[in-house]
Amino acid sequence: MPVYSMTGYASAQHSLAQAAPGQDSRGVSSGRLGLEIRSVNSRFLDLSFRLPEELRQHEPALRELLQGRLKRGKVELRAGLESTQSEAMRDPSPRMLQRLSSLQDTVRGWLPDASPLTVAEILRLGTSDEAAPGDLSEPLQALASKVLTDLLGAREREGERLATMLLGHLQQLRELAQQARPLVPKVVEQQRARFLERWKEAMGLAEGGTSPEAAQDRALTEATAFAIRIDVAEELTRLAAHLDEIERLLRKGGEVGKRLDFLIQELHREANTLGSKSAALELTRISVDMKVLIEQMREQVQNIE
Repeated sequence: MPVYSMTGYASAQHSLAQAAPGQDSRGVSSGRLGLEIRSVNSRFLDLSFRLPEELRQHEPALRELLQGRLKRGKVELRAGLESTQSEAMRDPSPRMLQRLSSLQDTVRGWLPDASPLTVAEILRLGTSDEAAPGDLSEPLQALASKVLTDLLGAREREGERLATMLLGHLQQLRELAQQARPLVPKVVEQQRARFLERWKEAMGLAEGGTSPEAAQDRALTEATAFAIRIDVAEELTRLAAHLDEIERLLRKGGEVGKRLDFLIQELHREANTLGSKSAALELTRISVDMKVLIEQMREQVQNIE
């Protein structure tokens, strides 16, 4: 199953044509139905619609369609009707002209100062009823299904790109963890030697006040306590387990965004602990490099459904 991004865009148009009542094939009412869907990341599924008045009645059906195929993301659907130039210039029918004349007489009967209709207003009003689209449920649903399929394809392609990028970051984190493992024993051995040297110096200043055996035991005790304080084996083990789980989820696909987001937080915690226990400059560098990679992963995971 693929990994889906929550970021995507798709659009399409559909030509409309219908014969006006009492007209021959030259009096065909034509236009275009346009629809676009764009989506960005969100914790939940957040739908919004931008529809003209003629299409507002179809919002519940469009909402049901989107909810059936999308799980997360802030999704905006826009639709519109556009008339063609040939339709805008069609002659108004005699029936419509008679109706407009009657309405004008009624209005001016009550409002004698009202201005008479202009030619432009007559052309606009006289063709509005005839240009009104018929039942758009079927073409609108078909167009919305097509655009939604295209959107899912775009989100799948983006999700594949994100998964490839995240898998690359996982490999880099594993390499950094591998570099960190041998550093801790080396630091412990260096610190142990320094403790022994310091106790030897202290024993010489005390002029025999402390036995060599006691000095050595105290140095070894301090070295052991130091080794426990800087031991990051547990953190590296948990980090490796989190990396394996992230890779498993990416290869499994589906709705993995929330789970990945949680694991990224756990990765960041282990990298922070690694840095706080650092007793060597090299370990500090590794911790910083890990946190940079994890932050990059966090930004990408927030786009995954």
